[in-house]
Amino acid sequence: MKKPKTLMPFSVQIFADGADVHAIKSLSHHPLITGFTTNPSLMKQCGVKDYVKFCRHLVELIPHHSVSFEVFADDIDQMYEQALKISAFGPNVFVKIPIMNTLGQSTSRIIKKLTTGGHRVNITAIFTREQIQEATESISTPGEGYISIFAGRIADTGRDPIEFIKYAVDMAAPHPHVKILWASTREFFNIIQANHAGCHIITVPYHFIPLLENIGKDLYDVSKKTVCQFYKDGQDAGFVLD
Repeated sequence: MKKPKTLMPFSVQIFADGADVHAIKSLSHHPLITGFTTNPSLMKQCGVKDYVKFCRHLVELIPHHSVSFEVFADDIDQMYEQALKISAFGPNVFVKIPIMNTLGQSTSRIIKKLTTGGHRVNITAIFTREQIQEATESISTPGEGYISIFAGRIADTGRDPIEFIKYAVDMAAPHPHVKILWASTREFFNIIQANHAGCHIITVPYHFIPLLENIGKDLYDVSKKTVCQFYKDGQDAGFVLD
């Protein structure tokens, strides 16, 4: 796969999250984007109708980037069968497996079976320390896997997600085949937070990508640009005070 690039002075890898084929094609040439993720909800929002056709097209479009596609079955054994088919789409594919199904049944059994067979997985919807430990222990060699911690949704409950990320990074440290991924990114600064926490990967929505150019900018210049914007908009709107 594509050799990971570094966002200096940061080490966290940046994956783009979405299902817009045109955006993915464009971002595949971005020097700081090393992978892509999607899920059934994002695919539905983008009007994807044919799951297999969509996935195969993306694998052909971005053969040198990591790309994650998610199973959509709820039965554990059916998840496994879908995972095998998804994994076969290409060598750069990571199969997204939720940590449990809608009944709360653990998927650790099939995660271990898949990775023991050499498949790559992306364990998703991780929220608790217990789930982090379970996921880490389930990823076996010669396979490899990402543990996707939904940091944004954890923060939505009033908890600090960085504590969970650091716990996961420490848990994964003895396992080089396991990478920790910051998911459900809420704001651009999460990239900085993920890096400081030692997180390996962060997925970001497309609209955050242009903001990468702002890193390190002089704050005085940013202040002046902001004032100019407010002034211009006021003039364009024709505001007056009688």
